[in-house]
Amino acid sequence: MAATSRGLSSTPFGLKPRRAAADASPLPHHHRCVRLDWWKKKKRRRGCRVECRCPDSAVPIKKSVDKAEEWRLDSQKSPRGARIQASPPSLPFATHSRFVSKQEKFYPRCTPRNSGFQSRDTPPKRDTGIANEKDWGISLVNENVNESGTNEDGSTWYRESGEDLGGKGYRCRWTKMGGQSCDGSSEWKETWWEKSDWTGYKELGVEKSGRNAEGDSWWETWQEVLHQDEWSNLARIERSAQKQAKSGTQNAGWYEKWWEKYDAKGWTEKGVHKYGRLNEQSWWEKWGENYDGRGSVLKWTDKWAETELGTKWGDKWEEKFFSGIGSRQGETWHVSPVGDRWSRTWGEEHFGNGKVHKYGKSTTGESWDIVVDEETYYEAEPHYGWADVVGDSSQLLSIVPRERPPGVYPSIDFGSSPPPLDDFPSPPDDVPPDMQSHSPQ
Repeated sequence: MAATSRGLSSTPFGLKPRRAAADASPLPHHHRCVRLDWWKKKKRRRGCRVECRCPDSAVPIKKSVDKAEEWRLDSQKSPRGARIQASPPSLPFATHSRFVSKQEKFYPRCTPRNSGFQSRDTPPKRDTGIANEKDWGISLVNENVNESGTNEDGSTWYRESGEDLGGKGYRCRWTKMGGQSCDGSSEWKETWWEKSDWTGYKELGVEKSGRNAEGDSWWETWQEVLHQDEWSNLARIERSAQKQAKSGTQNAGWYEKWWEKYDAKGWTEKGVHKYGRLNEQSWWEKWGENYDGRGSVLKWTDKWAETELGTKWGDKWEEKFFSGIGSRQGETWHVSPVGDRWSRTWGEEHFGNGKVHKYGKSTTGESWDIVVDEETYYEAEPHYGWADVVGDSSQLLSIVPRERPPGVYPSIDFGSSPPPLDDFPSPPDDVPPDMQSHSPQ
């Protein structure tokens, strides 16, 4: 039977452990289920009267979650022990299914046709990664604009655009827009930009923020950059996104940071940091992938959570491979409010000849140490690499820089004459210090 690599999941981190084995210390019963109703449907509108006449007018959302998903120890895997699979109770501005069909809005904001800008204060969605540039719809005007107005329902809007110039051929074209409801309880802001200079640097970006009548607030930004790597002289594209939201009525919110880096030789790095809080419960999640373009792969993930009562639990694993030879190792752990600790560690050594050494132990006395015949499988290349990101970055690549004097800054090198293999950096041997686990010592 093939030993499959653990895929890096963006599944949110869970908060509800349950008893799955006699040796695992369960949480008290009142920690096993959380009901959540973040948004209360408005019985009346605040501050102004609005008559929505457009066919897709949004209505306030009443969001509730039937039950937080519980932790599950997957004991059907190999003897290295169980792994935690989890997802947390839903948080505001979240869940994949709530925002799929069309943009739903938190505040009644339909205005008559042929009026000014409609409100765009739609919060970001959680666990969606980095959107492609085509999904952002960035459209910059070529002339300076400074306009504003008031809609028939009393809401206001504005739009500005311009161009900033600097040394070394720097140019930034930008557009800003925003608005608020007639009583000021709901507002939104949005900025688009593109940047370039004579070094070949190009950047495309968006920043959005807003708040609604209930006091819920959010912020997100997305950037896509093309530049020439100073070390290898290769073209590199980097994409990143940050998103956060905070409840106006509860001590709750979430934050996530995503990044992806690619170069013309196949080197790829991807990573995520996430954090969330729901009243007395908090959780974190980090994972990363590194591909050196020559077959070496490093993948890792680390998830942990805690409550104000002192309960903590988590799960982490790491794998390193090259040409079928490599290792996997991981740990699942739990700490009770009184300080009782339980953990299970496991590992695998893949020799590249069909033999796999599997070992593990737990604090309850279980252990295993065996060698089995097992085919090793791992992904030596990212499923989304340099060719994919170039194909999805047409707007970034089409940014036109200022006219450059002859002989000033060479054109960017897309890797037509790459440096020798020995000059190319390998992925780090260990997880970066700022991404270390919060496992109990």
